[in-house]
Amino acid sequence: MRRVILKSLGLTVGSLVAVAVTASVALAAVNVKSLPTATFSGATVNLTGGNFSGLGSVPAIANLTVNGTVSYDCANPQGHLSPGQNPVAAQPGTASQDLGNADHNGRGTISNLSATATAPNPTPSAQTVGCGGGGSTQWTVVNPVVTVTSAQLKITQGGSIIFCRNYTGDGIGTAPPPACT
Repeated sequence: MRRVILKSLGLTVGSLVAVAVTASVALAAVNVKSLPTATFSGATVNLTGGNFSGLGSVPAIANLTVNGTVSYDCANPQGHLSPGQNPVAAQPGTASQDLGNADHNGRGTISNLSATATAPNPTPSAQTVGCGGGGSTQWTVVNPVVTVTSAQLKITQGGSIIFCRNYTGDGIGTAPPPACT
């Protein structure tokens, strides 16, 4: 009886290992037919043209995250404007898109995926932005200008990251060293 239980346990574990290896091999079989191209424009990054095959029938999702900075003008009590001296971090922007591979024999495409960074809310203080020198509280922060400085594309499938790319300007970006985080 004990021998039968051990044999059954061995077969179950063996089957699970086989499934895990098959799944990892399937995910490793993703082929990039064309890399997605990024276009940076002010507060927005737009990705187009990514074409992938070997994705199988489990939906693959493209997730784009953008980061940037915000510059402000400073208005003194008389209403005169001066540029702030300290750009601040923008609120990251995110967007997601189903690649459509579940309906297209394992082929997926990024047709048009855009994400936009935004000014922080609440607006930073005049001191944080660098208005009026040594800690003046008489200045008002106005005219936010958001500029995206970087973007990261992660394609996930079944909860695992299967493709990753970093962008710091227009073009096809670079693979992240050593891995996508």
